[in-house]
This record gives sequence, structure tokens and C-alpha cells, in this order.
Amino acid sequence: MKLPATGATAPVVAPAPRARWSRVLAIVVSIVSLAAVVVWASGQPTPRFPTSVGDLSLIALGVALYAVATFARGWRWHAILRRGGVAHRPVDAYALVPVGYMGNAVLPARGGELLRMFLMAGRADARRREVLGSIVSERVLDAVTLALLFIALTFAGIAGSPLGERPAALALAGLGVGVAALALYLALRRRGRFEGFAATVRPVVKASRPLIGPAGALLGGVTLAVWLIEGTIFWLVAQSLSLDVSLAEGASVLVLTSFMSLVPSAPGYVGTFDAAVVFSLEALGVTGGQAVAYALLVRFVVFFPVTVAGLIVLVTRYGGLRQLRRRGAGGGD
Repeated sequence: MKLPATGATAPVVAPAPRARWSRVLAIVVSIVSLAAVVVWASGQPTPRFPTSVGDLSLIALGVALYAVATFARGWRWHAILRRGGVAHRPVDAYALVPVGYMGNAVLPARGGELLRMFLMAGRADARRREVLGSIVSERVLDAVTLALLFIALTFAGIAGSPLGERPAALALAGLGVGVAALALYLALRRRGRFEGFAATVRPVVKASRPLIGPAGALLGGVTLAVWLIEGTIFWLVAQSLSLDVSLAEGASVLVLTSFMSLVPSAPGYVGTFDAAVVFSLEALGVTGGQAVAYALLVRFVVFFPVTVAGLIVLVTRYGGLRQLRRRGAGGGD
């Protein structure tokens, strides 16, 4: 794509009808979810927040652990990019993770992932589709690890659900089908099948190659460690409120809220995140004003510090949104 000539007006491209309706659906889902949470919370006792030094220290520790988890995610992205043959500066892999989280908090449709793609592609020796493939690899690792955690917690009797063990059994079956389908596809590719399809998706899936083999096992282990750290954060918030929630139960709350992030919603997962937290706590027997306090505190720890950090990094290192628009206008795939 060429930049418009001086004095020319760039054409305005209207969003596709499907994209428009997806955004409308996301906003509606958030409004309905948030309204349900607000109506429920209005009938609960006044929430009590931590005030003692010890309890506030637990919140501070949760923020610090989230920084550790974010750093680990940066290392994971760097490893995926490196093994996928994308030449880049490691510092960009670490710095752009909080930028992406900031984007997910303030932009619709997980816009933070597009932020990462554009900014990394502008600084790395790679096309945008190759960078996108590395982000897709991250999401695959996250989804598989969360599914395994959900299965383990459910069959251990921790992640309580009105449907019993059926959702975990379905998740296990889905993972099995996915593995079998991948093995079949790879076998057919070795025989020369699906050449056209493979040529089309090759730039995106190139970065997914490190997920197969010993390197994939290492990346999976790091991903599991990250989710366990974040589960510990959910538990620390519960302890700061003196809630009867175990470490494993804190992890189960994390798993459900993370799955709910897949539901289309407004920026920051407004409504869906909060509804998932409240639903998870009710399954653990935690209701009333303290459930409201927990939902608000978890949202603060998980979203506020990383959003501020991402905004600072975006402005100071990458020139803010103005520079991003220039790079976007520069084209490239």
C-alpha cells in the first residue's frame, strides 16, 4: 500500500457489516452482563475492603506477581519469535506484552493483539502475518493449558459446576479431537495434500512450529507456570478479604474468568469478567458484599497496573498511536 500523495485525502473504508455487527454484539453482551452484576450487587451488603497493612501487602504482592507473569509472557513470545525465525530485539517482545494488555483493556475486539502485531512488525525482520502467527501460537498455548487446568480441577472436585463433570469431559474430548485432526493433517501434508491451503496459511502458521516437540513442551510448561502464578494472585486477593478460598479454588476462579474472556465483549471485558468472577465465587459459597469487593479488587490488580504500564511504554518507546497510524499506513502484510 502506498501513502497518499501530499494534499490528497485518503479514502475512508467503511467497516464490513460483519465486523460492525460483531462490535454491536460485543457491546450488547457487556451491557447485559454488567447490568446483571449491578442489579445483583445492589441487593448485597456494603462491601468491606482491606485496610490493614498485612491485607494491603497481599494486594501489593498480587500486583508484583502479575508483573512477574507478564515478564514470563514476554519471554515466551520472544522464544516463539526466535524459534519461528523472526529476527527481532528481545526487549520489544518483553515491552509489547503490556502494550497489548493495555490495548485489550481500552480497544474493542482484543485490539491489543493488533497493536502488538503492527509495532513488532515495524521493528522486526518479518511480515505482519508472521508476527500474527506468533500471537496465535501464544493463544493456542493459553487455551490448551487452561483447558487442561479446567479438566484437572474439575475431576479433582475443585472447579464445581452445576453440570458436574460433563464440561470437563467435553473439553477433554475436544482436545483429543484437535490432536487427532492435527496429526491427520500433518500426515496428509507429507503426502503432498492441501498444498494450496498450506501456501495460504504458511506465513501465519510458520511461527507455530516451535509448539511441536521438546520446545513446545518447554513453552507449555512456562505457560502453565504463568497461569498458576495468576491463580495465586486470585487466591491472594481472597486472603486479603479473609475469604475461605483455597489456592486451588483461586485457580478455578481464574480458569473460568479466562474462558469468559473468549466471549465477545466491550473493552476490558466489562461485564463478562465481573459476571464470571461472581458466578465462580457463588459456586465456592462466597456471596454478598465480599463477593462484590473481591470482583472489584481482582479487576484492579489484573487490569489497572498493566494498563498504566502499557500506556507508558507505548508513548515513551513506540511514539504513541500517531506513530502506529503512520506504520499502519505504510502497508505490508
